[in-house]
Amino acid sequence: MSTLTFPPLRVTDPAVFGRVAVLLGGSSSEREVSLDSGRNVLEALQARGIDAFAVDGIPALAKVLAAGGVDRVFNILHGHNGGGEDGIVQGLMDAFGVPYTGSNVLGSALSMDKIRTKQVWLSLGLPTPQYRKVTAEDVHANAAGLGLPVVVKPANEGSSVGISRVTDDAGLDEAVALAARYDGQLLMEQMVVGDELTVAILGDVALPSIRIVPKGQWYDYNAKYIAEDTQYLCPGLDGADEDEIRRIALAAFRAAGCRGWGRVDVMRDRASGRFFLLEVNTAPGMTSHSLVPKAAAQAGIGFEELVWRVLEQTLEAARA
Repeated sequence: MSTLTFPPLRVTDPAVFGRVAVLLGGSSSEREVSLDSGRNVLEALQARGIDAFAVDGIPALAKVLAAGGVDRVFNILHGHNGGGEDGIVQGLMDAFGVPYTGSNVLGSALSMDKIRTKQVWLSLGLPTPQYRKVTAEDVHANAAGLGLPVVVKPANEGSSVGISRVTDDAGLDEAVALAARYDGQLLMEQMVVGDELTVAILGDVALPSIRIVPKGQWYDYNAKYIAEDTQYLCPGLDGADEDEIRRIALAAFRAAGCRGWGRVDVMRDRASGRFFLLEVNTAPGMTSHSLVPKAAAQAGIGFEELVWRVLEQTLEAARA
């Protein structure tokens, strides 16, 4: 397994960052998670002496930007339709010339659309489960084409919102009805049975993988944010397997046009041992249950240093 190396911090004076808006909350389906993440980020920045303040949602940020009261933005706004991962708020910040953490318009918009992300990956030969775009009218035909079991989910949601794992034909209609509560297209993909893993990206480095072992059968919303009995094994793999999953995750992140930091979710098929890419998160959670801080800690980076390193990427020298 390759050794991780990180460059020294680019700056040590918090005044270099100026006034920092921590963009959190918003009006997406992931609002509560974003509020939790944002509070943690804000506290960490302030603990490091950074002049940081909270901004709840895009309309509030627009007012702050128009007033000229911010030097850079730490975007921890999750989701889309009022969230900060679909490229809209990135375009707003670009228009005002204010640097921000994370991916730009392209990387954010593409990664929020799971269908188009898969199309890019497949075109580059990166492994991801076979899929179909589905509607209530053609769900049964598409399931027959892919073969059960399948996963049905909204193409533009995160945090396991609207997702169903379907093992028989009788469950398909209910799965589509649940996913259809959310905007955008519906995605059906072949279910990969095996280990659920995730790889955090920090700059140009893929951090140690995490293998997720929920108490129940699935790593759902409850297991992610509420349950205290979910196990997180980090690093999730050993030797060549660990090197390979990091390589694939970093390639997938770059292929989607992402930059700065993020997280790539991966499944490893139990029967074949093959890896399959699921999605990219461009503004990952930073809650007490979140995975990026766990991976960073395994690599020797504490939470305060993690948010500092993410914020450093907004400096012009770091983007060169």
